[in-house]
Amino acid sequence: MSSLHEFTTWKPLLRLLWESDAERLAAPGAHVSGHIGFHGWSVPVRRPRPRPGRAVQAEDMREEFDAVARVRDALAEAGVEDISFVAETSSAGGIALHVVERGAAVESGIGSAFPGSLLLVEDAVAEPWRRLPDPAPGVKSASSADAELLERTLRAALPGSIGATDAEIAATEARLGVALPEELRALYRVVRGRWADWRGDVEGMDRVAAAVGCELLPLDEIYLAEAARRPRSWRFAALEAVATPPDAAVQGLVGSPGWIVFGDNGGGDRIAIDLTPGPRGHLGQIIMLDHEQNIGADLIAGSLTDLVLKRRRETRRDRDGRQPSPVARVNIRGVSSVEAAAHPGLEVLSIGVWEGKPLSLAPAVGLPRLRTLTAYPGTLADPLEIAELTRLEFLELAPQDWRVLLDAGAVPRSLLAAAVEVRGEHHPLSVVEVANELLGLWGRPPITVTVVEGELGHMP
Repeated sequence: MSSLHEFTTWKPLLRLLWESDAERLAAPGAHVSGHIGFHGWSVPVRRPRPRPGRAVQAEDMREEFDAVARVRDALAEAGVEDISFVAETSSAGGIALHVVERGAAVESGIGSAFPGSLLLVEDAVAEPWRRLPDPAPGVKSASSADAELLERTLRAALPGSIGATDAEIAATEARLGVALPEELRALYRVVRGRWADWRGDVEGMDRVAAAVGCELLPLDEIYLAEAARRPRSWRFAALEAVATPPDAAVQGLVGSPGWIVFGDNGGGDRIAIDLTPGPRGHLGQIIMLDHEQNIGADLIAGSLTDLVLKRRRETRRDRDGRQPSPVARVNIRGVSSVEAAAHPGLEVLSIGVWEGKPLSLAPAVGLPRLRTLTAYPGTLADPLEIAELTRLEFLELAPQDWRVLLDAGAVPRSLLAAAVEVRGEHHPLSVVEVANELLGLWGRPPITVTVVEGELGHMP
């Protein structure tokens, strides 16, 4: 048996948890839960208060660090990325520890003991991540694009730089599966961007960035910024929508096989040459992909020549305010009703905090593009109305609303993914039970729960 399922692995952490809240945990039915992974953990341990005028030190939390480290070592040994747990007093007076492994069909709960999104169809991604560029007939290169001028300018600015050979450029084109635009070929003929070529000369690398207008990626590291390069969990990706207004220079996509990334702005935002521009853009324009955004890019130059000659033309993306939004958030501060949200282009309906009477979904029935519905607990007048939304791909509901659909056999079979919305007090294991019923409908691997019992010994 893996050490992940041995009580001794968890005992130091469980002792800390009981010491932190002994009175509450002594009550019948009380439980404590948490989540531990390689990138962080969330455990309800009471941490010491620092002395006045002194910040918390690592040593102040040494017991917690050491206890969590034991579990993380077991994770590494088992090849598991993260784990959730629920612990409660057993009928025999000891501790019943429920080790919860989410499995291949469940996304991480992001620091929570509750399961994340359920992947009902293997490898399925949200619709914005499936969207390909629209054709833009008649789009041409900017008149400023001039590969010869670009090459002369760079050679004058970077004497002695090592450029790529035709064979190296051809190898990159074969790797990417696309031909590089002539401006990009000209750039790399002057400087191929390998740091080893500068032999540790940081100032030389800085000169390249100044001459090109961005930090240049080595030729063998440039890549296509396709949607998979911007991964997003279903719970958030399903709430996004893509749109390209008719006057847009850049298409409002998650990614495109025509976005060739060749640089960085020094802050993590990628610079790309755009071969799939919007209706008012230019072939080969230069765009920036903001690392804090999931969709779209900003225009920064009409051509690579413009970028090198410092003729920047920054244009921020802007949603077409003349069209109804494909995303509607019905709540006490947002859209006032489902009726007000409904229109033929609606893709995402999110019902949040609501103080009025529960809402009917009748106005949303028949909408041709509605693919996502999320609803807070108690906001739906009749959860069974969901069965009439026949195009849903993602559905997030409270456990009690899922129970209505499950008991009635009315869970929409069009779903690609789902999530359980947890607000207020819910036992994590009851949520796991609902999640496993949903996974079972699609024949997906379940969340596994292993029960390990043991004693903490004398507690002060």
